[in-house]
Amino acid sequence: MKLAPATPELAVRDLQAALAYYVDQLGFATAWHNEDGRIAGISHGDCAIFLRETDAPVCPVTIWIFTENVDAAHGALVAAGADIAEPLENRPWGLRQFTVRDRDGHLIHFHHDL
Repeated sequence: MKLAPATPELAVRDLQAALAYYVDQLGFATAWHNEDGRIAGISHGDCAIFLRETDAPVCPVTIWIFTENVDAAHGALVAAGADIAEPLENRPWGLRQFTVRDRDGHLIHFHHDL
């Protein structure tokens, strides 16, 4: 059995606002958008995420995204105004990483192996 990369689905309170944040601050592109279904797909390279609007309380989750050049990613996201929740650092578990918080409290760890 061969598996493709997983595609997380993040619950969001306001789909339009979430799309704007992921596109404008995180550099993703809108791959598709179903307004009636209140769901959209965003992508950046091989990374894909689904955003689904909900009326229920959002329980933030954490996702990890590997990047070839974490320093360049950090610089680009800082320049774009992303909410950097944890600074770019070498971590004792063997990763160089930083963390972004989105509008709904989801945490995204961008990382590269040391």
